Amino acid sequence: MKKLKVVDQAACMACLECVVTCSETFYKEFDPDLSCIQVGLKNDKTKTFVCVQCGKCAKACVAGAITQNAKGVYTINKKVCVGCGKCVEACPFNVMVMPAGASNPSKCIACGKCAKVCPVDALAVVD
Repeated sequence: MKKLKVVDQAACMACLECVVTCSETFYKEFDPDLSCIQVGLKNDKTKTFVCVQCGKCAKACVAGAITQNAKGVYTINKKVCVGCGKCVEACPFNVMVMPAGASNPSKCIACGKCAKVCPVDALAVVD
């Protein structure tokens, strides 16, 4: 199963390069709220939140628009999606994005662009 993984949480400097890259890749602008990877605090420590391809979004999808591909990545069929946002609500890591006015949400597709820009190699796409 292909997925983005935090391979060294302690190394994360909260530089937000991963967040910037994700936001700009999907939406062509930097807005932390548009990123499918989040960096924040948990128990007073920096924590990077990523999609672990758990499938809870797919289970919550009323239209059946989220399916798992051959590599194990859950993807959204935007032609089938009705834009209800149930998948965003179901995400346990708050890394699914549905900007105001958007007709469809976005989620991590394990493209690896965030991992490539991480200056401390805290992220990796793994099988």
